[in-house]
Amino acid sequence: MEKINSQTWKADLAEFKEKTDQFYAGELKKAAYKGFSGGYGSYAQKDGKASMIRLRMSGGHLTKDKMKFIADSIKKYDVNKVHLTTCQTIQLHNLLPEAIYGIMEGALDHDIVTMGGGGDFPRNVTVSPLSGVEKGEYFDVLPYAEAAGEYLMTFIKMPALPRKLKVGFSNSPANETHATYRDLGFAAREDGTFDVYSAGGLGNNPRFGLKVAEAVAPEKILYYICAMRETFIAYGNYEQRGRARSRYMQETLGEEGYVKAYQEKLAQVFDSGIDLDLHVEPVVVTKQGDGSVIEGKRVIAQKQDGLYAVVYHPIGGCPKPSKLGEIYDVIKDMDAVEARIAPDETMYIINLTGNEAKKVLDVTADGAETVFETSVSCIGATICQVGIRDSQGLLRKAVKAEREAGLKDGSLPQIHISGCTSSCGTHQTGVIGFHGGVKVIDKVSYPGYTLHFNGCDRQGEERMGEELGFILEEEVPQFLVKLGQSVEEEQTTFDQWLLKHPEGVKEVAAAYLR
Repeated sequence: MEKINSQTWKADLAEFKEKTDQFYAGELKKAAYKGFSGGYGSYAQKDGKASMIRLRMSGGHLTKDKMKFIADSIKKYDVNKVHLTTCQTIQLHNLLPEAIYGIMEGALDHDIVTMGGGGDFPRNVTVSPLSGVEKGEYFDVLPYAEAAGEYLMTFIKMPALPRKLKVGFSNSPANETHATYRDLGFAAREDGTFDVYSAGGLGNNPRFGLKVAEAVAPEKILYYICAMRETFIAYGNYEQRGRARSRYMQETLGEEGYVKAYQEKLAQVFDSGIDLDLHVEPVVVTKQGDGSVIEGKRVIAQKQDGLYAVVYHPIGGCPKPSKLGEIYDVIKDMDAVEARIAPDETMYIINLTGNEAKKVLDVTADGAETVFETSVSCIGATICQVGIRDSQGLLRKAVKAEREAGLKDGSLPQIHISGCTSSCGTHQTGVIGFHGGVKVIDKVSYPGYTLHFNGCDRQGEERMGEELGFILEEEVPQFLVKLGQSVEEEQTTFDQWLLKHPEGVKEVAAAYLR
């Protein structure tokens, strides 16, 4: 398998710099620049006065070297906004051209590629965040996902891609990466193989993926990725940009027709004689515990005896910019310790002894304190060009209201907020989700959010949340507090309350819906 090295990517940066300089000089319109810069993993922000950059790392695999580079870059360029994304990347915001160029080029020396982080290109490959260390996982899928990520990068140099080709790997039915409804998803099986799903996706006109193959040997996965690309070249919609996503092939071909078309392309790939077999060495954690033991709600015991993962969820996935440097300073001399970014904007620091975990708990004590505070939000309309509502601002107000009301941990679930219908906050599969919008009431436009209820991402139980109606933005925190109080009246948790009152959320919401 050919791998594009960092020097090849660096050769492309001259054109990016030229176009970016033109944009900031007012010589290139925002729409034209967006169509170009997205392919480099950078976009101008809403006001057009600064940019963001997306640092992609397959599976959110954040080694010490990568963490140090990012922390050093944040300090060097005085970066004041950091966001952990639902695609397991790190976004840096409010950047001027000098910072964009320096970070983009420097990242390549640390195996961080920004190219394809936006635009019509393969996006970051997502992976169950604790793959390799999680108790009960079927097997470690991370090495295969990283190989898939390298292969997908070769597609960026090729034409005829679907928009935002998203590939995910799951290590268990928890399905944190939504592998069963990505453009292409590999769901691990107990027997050490994958079931493969295709043509799924969230956002407008969402679709769950179709199972196109079963019991696939892990070393054969690249053939299935190649077949995905060939299927879209043959049957994808290149005339209408809004429908240039794989899920729309379910409509044009029908479900059975799509599966047949994919399998035909797969057979052609195998018959072509191309060698895409993988030879991946399993990753073995050789570190052992030292006898120190720790427990706590932010501590997870790994499958490696005596080792632990610490959970850190900055509110809204936005840690203070200095936090990565602070974490690095604590873990830099700890053997085998690294971090993983999760699809719900959580960071896990893994392979810790009990004593090491205590130190990491201390440095990450500023994060979420309750399940509700681990809620997910996209970056929001203050920064995103296509955003409609300030999803980050709403989450901060909701957390403030939760704390002022004195709600107990567990009285409210993790919620998902997107600033628009694009579902970057994965609102469609949360038990409670919101997407931002505007509603005209008595000829007056009001900002607010559509409430989604009872979504689920667990494999075998997947469902999109039901749209219940529109809630004014200022009333969303009130609704959530009222919901939490309704749960606490019965001295239980939200999960238990919902089992007893399956219509309870609808009943509480009725007073707020417009």
